[in-house]
Amino acid sequence: MINKLVQTLQRVGINGFLLGLFAAIGLAAIFPEVGSADSGLPWKPMINLGIAFVFFFYGVKLDPEQLKSGLSNWRLHLLIQLSTFLIFPVIVLGLMQITPWIDPDFRLGISYLSALPSTVSASVVMVSIAGGNLPGAIFNASISSLLGVILTPAWMGFLDGGTAGEIDFWSTLGELTLKVILPVTLGILAHGWLFPKLKTILPKLKYVDQTVIMMIVFTSFAESFAQKIFSAYSFSTLLTVSVTVLGIFVLIWIILEMITRFLGFSINDRITTLFCGSKKSLVHAVVIGKVIFPDAAVLGLVLLPVMLYHIQQLILGSILAGYFGRRKME
Repeated sequence: MINKLVQTLQRVGINGFLLGLFAAIGLAAIFPEVGSADSGLPWKPMINLGIAFVFFFYGVKLDPEQLKSGLSNWRLHLLIQLSTFLIFPVIVLGLMQITPWIDPDFRLGISYLSALPSTVSASVVMVSIAGGNLPGAIFNASISSLLGVILTPAWMGFLDGGTAGEIDFWSTLGELTLKVILPVTLGILAHGWLFPKLKTILPKLKYVDQTVIMMIVFTSFAESFAQKIFSAYSFSTLLTVSVTVLGIFVLIWIILEMITRFLGFSINDRITTLFCGSKKSLVHAVVIGKVIFPDAAVLGLVLLPVMLYHIQQLILGSILAGYFGRRKME
């Protein structure tokens, strides 16, 4: 049982990538001066170049014909996207009104978490393990990533934890268009020519993606530590945030289970909805957050609930994926 769980966790990258994230935060705590804005190192241009690189090759991997063929199962797609960009944010909006135990400084991060798109790789891998509708998972994860560039900043105008008016939607959208939409579009256009040539090495590019994410996490947390942002919070405060985002995950899962049963979804479509509709993308959180929250210290604070949710969704998602997979084999 333990070996199977370890293998499942390894398949979603929980060992290497998460250890890398922890290492990045640890190094930021030890050497905050290296990653802070005053370090003198060209972190910003390196990160911007890395973001463009990541999303260009994300576009290269997207098959336009596969996306077109996935349009037929509209009920599945509609529910997953509504879960990601409507049900999730509305639930968090309500919870923020009745959860006085959450430190006000972390409400922004939890609100930001709710508005993020679904993750791509983890959703697809877990749906595959669970025996769900894999083409549906690929389609929805891809569409969610593209929609998030527009919908996440738009939602933050409502779910900004008390910082209303600080987010300039059109300016944010313009910057995200240059950093994300343009590279993705160029990648999609180059798919037919470039994908066959790079097909064998594209899976290895995930290490480049992860390196860029760890650079952003390192610099954001380094700035937070340099400004002593986290020194004001006790362990119990951070534990409360962790338990809260765990409760949100469980609540979303239960709601989606009820909706899919009510709508009479097949078991394959139910599995796909549960995994894709409950996931949130750390990659997009870091990239979009870099634009929405230009202050690196604030970004570090905002990313903390997202990272806690990311860890929990991988662990719980892996356990649940294995459970569904075993049930389908019985």
